Amino acid sequence: MQYESQVITQTGSLAFGQNKVLRNTYMMLALTMIPTIIGAFIGTSVNFSFMAQHPTMSMLLMFGVMMGLMFAVTALRDSVWGVVALLGFTLVAGLLLGPILQVALHLKNGAQLVGMAAGGTGIIFFSLATIATVTKRDFSFMGKFLFIGLILLVIASLANIFFQIPALSLTISAIAVLIFSAYILFDVSRIVHGGETNYVMATLGLYMNIYNLFINLLQLLMAFSGERD
Repeated sequence: MQYESQVITQTGSLAFGQNKVLRNTYMMLALTMIPTIIGAFIGTSVNFSFMAQHPTMSMLLMFGVMMGLMFAVTALRDSVWGVVALLGFTLVAGLLLGPILQVALHLKNGAQLVGMAAGGTGIIFFSLATIATVTKRDFSFMGKFLFIGLILLVIASLANIFFQIPALSLTISAIAVLIFSAYILFDVSRIVHGGETNYVMATLGLYMNIYNLFINLLQLLMAFSGERD
């Protein structure tokens, strides 16, 4: 009886800990939207002509900045400075949305497309997060396939910086939507099953999924539904 009581207590403590990480992650994720929106608002009024003139250098620079900030968040994840670094990262991420938002908002229905991309991202996130939480199915088996898919996606994206093939860009965006949607399922499942116990890192992972999902949905909507003058 004593052993069974200990097992029940340990199981209950583990479940409570996992629920706490998930709750803190969702709260932190909601908080990250504030600096993202602020950064995006600033980004829509910034002159990004340098990026238009030097697209390859700009893309590599953006990639380097994002990776550097992600490294800072990871290094500080166990302190309050990890939260500060995460909020700073999301502010910069919002700012870097400036170029695509400027292009979108120059379309006749640009504001509508941005709203549709944001709404679609929200629907996909909440649907998949609910599935991973309610069903409690372990989706960790997807990890290796998703990682390989992500590496191939990055390689294809870097290659298309040089080739600039429109059809390839659309294909990359469509595949990215699928991969980052699957990553939402995978990452929430990891939190639910105790695979990720640090809410800062859990938030960073989910934020990047949402961020990339929004960008690629918006690119697809602009390509297929954008109304130009």
